[in-house]
Amino acid sequence: MEVKTSLLDNMIGVGDMVLLEPLSEDSFIENLKNRFEHNEIYTYIGSVVISMNPYRTLPIFTPDKVEEYRNRNFYELSPHIYALADEAYRSLRDQDKDQCILITGESGAGKTEASKLVMSYVAAVCGKGQEVNKVKEQLLQSNPVLEAFGNAKTVRNDNSSRFGKYMDIEFDFKGDPLGGVISNYLLEKSRVVKQPRGERNFHVFYQLLSGASDESLKKLKLHRDFSKYNYLSLDSAAVNGLDDAANFRTVRNAMQIVGFMEDEVQSVLELVAAVLKLGNIEFKPDSRSNGSDESRIKDKNDLKEMCELLGIEQSVLERAFSYRTVEAKSEKVSTTLNVAQAYYARDALAKNLYSRLFSWLVTRINESIKAQGKTRHKVMGVLDIYGFEIFEDNSFEQFIINYCNEKLQQIFIELTLREEQEEYIREGIEWTNIEYFNNAVICDLIENNKNGILAMLDEECLRPGTVTDETFLDKLSTICAEHLHFESRLSKNSKFLTDHSLPHNCFRIQHYAGKVLYRAEGFVDKNNDLLYRDLSQAMYKANHSLIKQLFPEGNPAKVNLKRPPTAGFQFKASVGTLMRNLQTKNPNYIRCIKPNDKKASHIFTDSLVRHQVRYLGLMENVRVRRAGYAFRQPYEPCLERYKMLCKRTWPHWQGPAREGVEVMMSALPVQAEEFSYGRSKIFIRNPRTLFFLEERRRQCLQDLATLIQKIYRGWKCRTHFLLLKKSQIVVSAWYRRYAQQKKYQKIKSATTVVQSYTRGWQARKLLRELKHQKRCEEAVTTISAFWHGTQARRELRRLKEEARRKHAVAVIWAYWQGLKIRREYRKFFRANAGRKIYDFTIQRIMQKYFLGLKSTMPSMSPIDKNWPARPYLFLGGVHSELRRIFHLWRCKKYRSKFTEEKKAVYEEKLEASEIFKDKKALYPSSVSQPFKGDYLEINKNPKYQKLSIAMEDKVLLADVVNKINRANGKGTARLFLLTKNSVVLADQKTGQVKASVPLPDLSSVSVSTQSDGFFALKLKEGSASAVKGDFLLSSEHLIEIITKIHRMGTRAADREQLDIDISDEFLVQFKHDKVCVKFIPGVPKNGNSVSCKRKNNRLLEVSVPSTA
Repeated sequence: MEVKTSLLDNMIGVGDMVLLEPLSEDSFIENLKNRFEHNEIYTYIGSVVISMNPYRTLPIFTPDKVEEYRNRNFYELSPHIYALADEAYRSLRDQDKDQCILITGESGAGKTEASKLVMSYVAAVCGKGQEVNKVKEQLLQSNPVLEAFGNAKTVRNDNSSRFGKYMDIEFDFKGDPLGGVISNYLLEKSRVVKQPRGERNFHVFYQLLSGASDESLKKLKLHRDFSKYNYLSLDSAAVNGLDDAANFRTVRNAMQIVGFMEDEVQSVLELVAAVLKLGNIEFKPDSRSNGSDESRIKDKNDLKEMCELLGIEQSVLERAFSYRTVEAKSEKVSTTLNVAQAYYARDALAKNLYSRLFSWLVTRINESIKAQGKTRHKVMGVLDIYGFEIFEDNSFEQFIINYCNEKLQQIFIELTLREEQEEYIREGIEWTNIEYFNNAVICDLIENNKNGILAMLDEECLRPGTVTDETFLDKLSTICAEHLHFESRLSKNSKFLTDHSLPHNCFRIQHYAGKVLYRAEGFVDKNNDLLYRDLSQAMYKANHSLIKQLFPEGNPAKVNLKRPPTAGFQFKASVGTLMRNLQTKNPNYIRCIKPNDKKASHIFTDSLVRHQVRYLGLMENVRVRRAGYAFRQPYEPCLERYKMLCKRTWPHWQGPAREGVEVMMSALPVQAEEFSYGRSKIFIRNPRTLFFLEERRRQCLQDLATLIQKIYRGWKCRTHFLLLKKSQIVVSAWYRRYAQQKKYQKIKSATTVVQSYTRGWQARKLLRELKHQKRCEEAVTTISAFWHGTQARRELRRLKEEARRKHAVAVIWAYWQGLKIRREYRKFFRANAGRKIYDFTIQRIMQKYFLGLKSTMPSMSPIDKNWPARPYLFLGGVHSELRRIFHLWRCKKYRSKFTEEKKAVYEEKLEASEIFKDKKALYPSSVSQPFKGDYLEINKNPKYQKLSIAMEDKVLLADVVNKINRANGKGTARLFLLTKNSVVLADQKTGQVKASVPLPDLSSVSVSTQSDGFFALKLKEGSASAVKGDFLLSSEHLIEIITKIHRMGTRAADREQLDIDISDEFLVQFKHDKVCVKFIPGVPKNGNSVSCKRKNNRLLEVSVPSTA
């Protein structure tokens, strides 16, 4: 049975601000703070989601959470961004309503992450299939590309979007994505040439210098040192937690997935390098003969390298930096540029080059992800645009960003009121007009075609004569002097003449979010956004294919003397198109709030949050929602939740749900004016009424819980008693049976004992009679034997005595003869004759020993352990030393016969012994098998001819291995090739290379202690090869493979020694997940083969048959 839940269950604070009681700005902030401190970062205002940036990873974005919010009612679970994404997706899929999700907030509030979460949720819940997955992957991978080229590190955010992005995702009738279209707004291109203190240029510059290979940088004529480039700030070049090298590889991979060709990627990187080179071009003053000032390039090396990258003649670009040609009808006037103008031209070219490259990237991505076919599709738009900005120094960029936010606030209020009014009319509830602040007057101040600020700025830019920021401010102060939302000290308004907080070169606008002070300096130049025609024509002359597309106005055949539209005019038109687009869609809002300026978790700054709540208009939004009825709910869930409050509706109501709700409400002490009945919903005016219902429901649930506990305990006790009664009967029956059985066994045993005693007595009586008879017969034989023995012993003693006497005579005779000889020959011997006889005897013994050793010498085999026995005790030490010397000599003789190849094989065998002996059960069976290396004969086999040619180094080992799939534990046959620099995996049938891993990227190899052939190649984190994760392989020649890989790592002086991990349980990284591989002994099955099974998402179990 499905458990019904609600937003009101287990609520921390108030999950929906509409229900906040009492409603004030302080209680609003306190409720946000309370929820934030309990890791509840999402809160509702009706259907609007407030998102607090936690500045850390929370466990609320897992696949389980996606399934939890899938196809659930918006208010059914606790507030979450997934609830809004699911509501929008289901409305699009089931009701055929185009949707748009508007994400707003200031820099660092988490808008970009919110848009990623929305897109990832939609990708997770929509359909599956090869084509659908490809489209989803392309849509998701467009984000890293745009972030690299459009995001930068600011003082408020390490990954701040410096452009506005609106993506339309198109779906078919089933709700599967077909493609998308991206629109970009106002890239902050001034960041290319200058960054505020503590901020960085766009990410791609740092990623290219950090992550590109030395060869690529050499082709692009770049160096890794950031300090060599004037356009890159050095004080914030390194950002904690940001790996530019790894992000560069991610961007390259994303561009490949989106559909960029390799030559297109190279062209883009060449343009990025050209922008860096532009910043290094410096100028020096020079004077002409006519006295006019001009400029010259100091060092032409960077200019030369840039021209080589873009295929431009150096003289053409050098002239474009020194001269400016002005055309008027048929006349041309060429003037020189001084140093300041030359620097302006250089920076203008850099900004235009990068801005146009970014626009080309967006267009190129749109070509790849656009939906095929011309039929109308369902559309979901996601708007991720800069929030309202109030800095210490606000300029033209902040002005048009805040203008865009004014338009978004206007459409937000209009659509919110319209949605409320439509629901009231749809439900038949009387609609009362709601008073609210209409910011149309501020929008008119900015965008009015006659007297609007943008119109006056365009007029100043286009009029002849001297145009400066001061003349623009004078005109603005004159025309807008009486406007209630405009302030300037030049406006002759006595109210502002003495306002020292308002400088003379500034003006102030009262926005819906508060007053903002704008510095007029730079408004005219930034609105003009001029690029000298000489530079456009020089760019068009480049041989670089992409440059010609970016500067079409440089084509001499299509010279257009008409002034290009200003930046303000273009942005106003873009915002108008965006507003019309949003008006046609059902809006969904995500309001992002930054809790602190330190980018730290668990810190909530009240003043900062209060400021954002004000300029986002959240209090006004709550008041709009509460102006009529604060809470509304369909009759079915309302009756299901509160039916226990009335005896007539509990436990089951048989009639229509509305009648049940009416009966229930009539039975409660609630005044009739506190609620109204719509066609499908009940509307509750005051949150106190809802909390009253919740309190009564809580009390009823406690009473019901007590009743259920009472009934359950009674049932449990009765069940236990009946079980005891039944058990007692069974125990008694079994005991009586047991007692009778024991009694029978006792009687039977006694009978058997009596019988055995009787039979034993009879047998013993018979035995005694037989023994007596036998002893009588044997007595005669025994006496006779003793007598004969006595006679024989007497004869033996006599013979022994006779023999001793004869031997004694011989001994005495021998001693006597010896004494006579010694007496006769004593006169012929010297005093040391005994020592000489001893030495002679020893020498003879040694000679005899060596001659005997020569004839009994063992074979020349080093494994022959035979050795002649020691003939004399005093030769023990010599005997052992000769054995040792002989063994060393024959080992040397044996080794001298080895060839270099055989010597290398034995060295590998020795290294294998050091690694695996007594550690791996498979090792003993590999000792007798020679290491062959190339088991596929890859150089001779025509099937692998292309693969052999593709190998840059000599193949040291080629074998067929099985690559284990983490999804099901099954193996896929792959060709395993080992060279001195890399490990290559290729398809067995086609020979196509599937993966190539440089040996320096290997961190370790893991194997089990058992007799299987499984091994895991673990890759270093952050390496290029680690993107797809580690490799889990199986081979019959495991000992040889790992030994050769280990030798390659040991020989290279510039590599770390490879670790060999021998354990029955180790972790393998598969893409983003770590999987445990566990080896267990198993019963031999299917020919004693090793089996691998997936137990869950985190465990692969390998069953290895025991060899015992």
